[in-house]
Amino acid sequence: MSAKQAPRVNSPETAATVPDAIHRKFGTKATGVEHFFAITAPGHLDLNEQVKHVEMTYIKSLRALGIGPQTAICRRIFLSDSLNQTDMVQRCPLARESKDNPVAISIIQQPPLPYAKIALFAYHIESPGPLEKQRLSSQHMFVRHDGLKHLYSTRICLQNADLSFSPAAQTRSVFAGLAAVLSSQKGNLHDHCVRTWIYVKDIDIFYQGMVSERRDFFAQNGLTQDTHFIASSGIQGACAHRHDLISLDAYSIIGLRPGQITYLNDFKMLCPTQNYNVTFERGTRIASGDRSHYFISGTASIDSQGNVLYPGDVAKQLDRTLANIEALLNSGQATLDDMMYLIVYLRDAADYALVKDRLSQRLGTVPTVIVQAPVCRPEWLIEIEGVAVNSKGCL
Repeated sequence: MSAKQAPRVNSPETAATVPDAIHRKFGTKATGVEHFFAITAPGHLDLNEQVKHVEMTYIKSLRALGIGPQTAICRRIFLSDSLNQTDMVQRCPLARESKDNPVAISIIQQPPLPYAKIALFAYHIESPGPLEKQRLSSQHMFVRHDGLKHLYSTRICLQNADLSFSPAAQTRSVFAGLAAVLSSQKGNLHDHCVRTWIYVKDIDIFYQGMVSERRDFFAQNGLTQDTHFIASSGIQGACAHRHDLISLDAYSIIGLRPGQITYLNDFKMLCPTQNYNVTFERGTRIASGDRSHYFISGTASIDSQGNVLYPGDVAKQLDRTLANIEALLNSGQATLDDMMYLIVYLRDAADYALVKDRLSQRLGTVPTVIVQAPVCRPEWLIEIEGVAVNSKGCL
């Protein structure tokens, strides 16, 4: 829907209320409104000015929409140089929270394009009923909403200076940490973890160690090709600790009933991931209340046999990637028009202008952050993830 069209009940609305902020929302005041924001700083400013620009643009957007800071659920901050920028960013309001208003904050090194030092994705909920937020630890926050417990886990890493820890050991450690927190809340990875983001430093070198250990850890926790896996992105990224090779963000829900969670596949377009020895779901749908959420894993230009399509041609890879995403959405009664936001990962920053223009032509003003972050196979020049919301298939 364009910004000039009248919004429909329980359907997405696009609105650019403040320059440099792209916003989309879903829902009504009676049932709850979800807000999605994407803001990328102008690249010609210095770091302090870029941080202030993103901060003020974000604040102005919230004011223009009439929503307060207590509606904030999570913010993902993308930096061009986490080792040198994280301390400064953590002192600004974007990364701070109050004791009575916790917010799940993710900070990851994935240089925002073009030329920016910082970009922001933010998610807010205006709830007609109580929206109870509780911080369990510095890495985990619960939101109790609509009878469910939503666990947002961010910046899980070893914070380690011991160079002897391999990518496999670090992978096991971060997943074991997540599993332990879920267990403490009477949950587990198999039944309750909906989405993970695995950030791998130097992915061309260390990805395989992460993949192998994740497969083994999942099998030990009942996640196999005979059960199901978890929607995920395994992408290059770095936390603020020099020797951490693996870091993890995750989203889990405790309280789902049988039938509320289903998995998205179209085997005419994309093969099962286990065909090439990786263990994640291509997409997951959660049906709850008056809406369904579609969590689209990192998706690239791949065919039904697991082959990379169009090596060296980012435009054709983008088109195939969107076709694959559309096929996944269609399998769960959704379309690209239902997308609430996109994160786009590019191997080569020089492809930004072409990709940005092509995405705008295809999808209009969907909140989008484009970053430089190589994908697990060097031949893949682009990968896209995101979330769609609609009122189909609700329970």
